[in-house]
Amino acid sequence: MYIHQKKDWPKFIWDADVITPLIGKVRHEQGKILGMMQGLGFRLQEETLLKTLTLDVIKSSEIEGEQLDHNQVRSSIARRLGIEIAGAVRAERDVEGVVEMLLDATQHYERPLDEDRLFGWHAALFPTGRSGMYKIRTADWRDDVMQVTSGPMGREIIHFEAPDAAKVPEEMRSFLEWFNTEVDLEPVLKAAVAHLWFVTIHPFEDGNGRITRAITDMQLARADQSKKRFYSMSAQIQTERKKYYDILESTQRGDLNITGWIQWFLECLLRSMEQTDATISLILKRVRFWENHKDIDFNARQQKILQLLLDDFFGKLTALKYAKITKVSTDTALRDIQDLIGKGIMEQQGSGRGTSYNLLAD
Repeated sequence: MYIHQKKDWPKFIWDADVITPLIGKVRHEQGKILGMMQGLGFRLQEETLLKTLTLDVIKSSEIEGEQLDHNQVRSSIARRLGIEIAGAVRAERDVEGVVEMLLDATQHYERPLDEDRLFGWHAALFPTGRSGMYKIRTADWRDDVMQVTSGPMGREIIHFEAPDAAKVPEEMRSFLEWFNTEVDLEPVLKAAVAHLWFVTIHPFEDGNGRITRAITDMQLARADQSKKRFYSMSAQIQTERKKYYDILESTQRGDLNITGWIQWFLECLLRSMEQTDATISLILKRVRFWENHKDIDFNARQQKILQLLLDDFFGKLTALKYAKITKVSTDTALRDIQDLIGKGIMEQQGSGRGTSYNLLAD
């Protein structure tokens, strides 16, 4: 039997002696992060918010095996929040949909979560009414059996089977009533329970994971009482993806005592908060860079590459990579790179086929 087939579903229980100390640690870290950010000033808060939300969107999609363009995500978020950035690009519809959902969840966290709002999120995720090549039922509850899986197509691992489609409307009514009215539960603990409860129902034909994480972010914003997100739970779940599916599967096959799930969730949340220091360091590095070089003219291609290099560029930058990223010829890429070297921005490493380029340290 799965957890949703138990007689007392969804009357969850947990061991307060195990959970309460963890909640205390989470609350301590929340206060520490919010206090630290207030001391950094508006511009750095804005930069950190942009980086955190960008990471959240990208990593939440990666968990589902979907790769989104970093620049498109960042540009879409910046435009919607009124943040000025260098090298902004136009975002595709699928990117805009994920961004729209996350921002609605976190920037309007105080609003009730209802059926229409969830249907709007689902429609935004699938603007063409398709998931990949397949037409799906959008902005409505699923009408078929749903198995929760992970892994590549053809080699999927089945973690559990969700409730029958006929039960979904009533299951969602119960969940939404609880989510909108339960006020006695500690907010971060409510985030853990909401995540498990919604992902168990799996009410949509596709997109359930991303919507689950949006609901989680919404509840964490309520816990922080802030629209500003300075840590990414989705990014940490992606890092611990195997463990996430392991604990989810064992919880689904267990009883209504979900102490193990809550413990993992809160510990994962703590680890996501620990990444804030690293995020702030990267933000400070980027801000210092643009401030130190504010009098230098960069073309749009150079701005794009510099932004990528300041955002943890993966691997080494070569002329060929530069050309592919900026969609120009290798000769144009080399002229741009040589110009940056001449301006004291970049340096060459190696020679011949092993030639690469990196930023000079300030």
